[in-house]
Amino acid sequence: MSRDRSAPSGGKLLDLDGILSDPAIRTVVCCGAGGVGKTTTAAALALRAAEKHGRRTVVLTIDPARRLAQSLGLTELDNVPRKVSGASGELHAMMLDMKRTFDEVVLTHTDPKRAEEIFANPFYQAMSSTFAGTQEYMAMEKLGQLRARDEWDLIIVDTPPSRSALDFLDAPARLGRFLDGRMLRMLLAPARAGGRSVFSLVSASFSIVGKTVTKILGTQLLADLSGFVSALDSMFGGFRERAEQTYRVLQDRETAFLLVAAPEPDAIREAAYFAGRLAADRMPLAGLVLNRVTTVSAPAIGSAGARAAADETSAPLSDLLLIHAELAEQAERQAEVASRFSTEFPEVPVATAAAQPADIHDIDGLRRIGDEIC
Repeated sequence: MSRDRSAPSGGKLLDLDGILSDPAIRTVVCCGAGGVGKTTTAAALALRAAEKHGRRTVVLTIDPARRLAQSLGLTELDNVPRKVSGASGELHAMMLDMKRTFDEVVLTHTDPKRAEEIFANPFYQAMSSTFAGTQEYMAMEKLGQLRARDEWDLIIVDTPPSRSALDFLDAPARLGRFLDGRMLRMLLAPARAGGRSVFSLVSASFSIVGKTVTKILGTQLLADLSGFVSALDSMFGGFRERAEQTYRVLQDRETAFLLVAAPEPDAIREAAYFAGRLAADRMPLAGLVLNRVTTVSAPAIGSAGARAAADETSAPLSDLLLIHAELAEQAERQAEVASRFSTEFPEVPVATAAAQPADIHDIDGLRRIGDEIC
């Protein structure tokens, strides 16, 4: 039986095979709210790009739940691309290790002695592991590294499961501004008297301010922060510059953004907000992948007709008609929710994937998803 390839609410149909096979497209970014199937979608698209279109593909996940490794038949993923042996094409997969990526940045842009000082600093250790925005910043760093190596025909990024999908775009700039900010630079500015920093002079000259800052942040934290900034002196300017460079890559026509959503109000609202943001930032939105859509075997029979027919028949046929009616009602509700996005963004094409009876855990399952949405 052939699958209905029409888009929801009569909208435009998303040609994902056209995107995956296009040699001009080198990066696909899957984004959306958490829990909508971004990781599975990214893995299915990467597998299809490698197997069906012969592209040397790497999929980068930021999802710490390790679902990508499981679905690709790998025991683990780390910060280095690993070949997926179960795929017939050239497919590699990796999972972002944000601390290791931060360490790589430090090693690349400073000398070994200074790097050791940075690694030993408690402020750096906390920042590279838990600081707000570090994961998103390092995702951008890793994307930039993969693009610079020029080893891949296609890079597919599964964006972080953030509170808001917009964190992937906003956090790198915020962290870059922090690392390159004037407040941190003040701690480095040389003083003419005794080699003290501006912070030392300000603390000595304005004891009330100094005592207040020390009370709020703590003496040890200030010492750690000052040592961190001092060791990081040679790297200032690089953080923001690289974030801006990768940001420009995301704006380039070699990149295609795919929104991933479920037909639920919160997910659709997030997808619509993200679509507006991408348009405002002049980033290329290729389309929406609508996951976990309820399907019925006889779509011509609506919920009302099924219930009416159930009243006129006996079991077990009436029971089957009632089950069909419930599924049809759910499908109708989902179609109404999905239509809100299509009404607001009629020019954005849509692909759909039916709700699966179980989670996808293997290569064959990913192939089925790829066949369905493409």
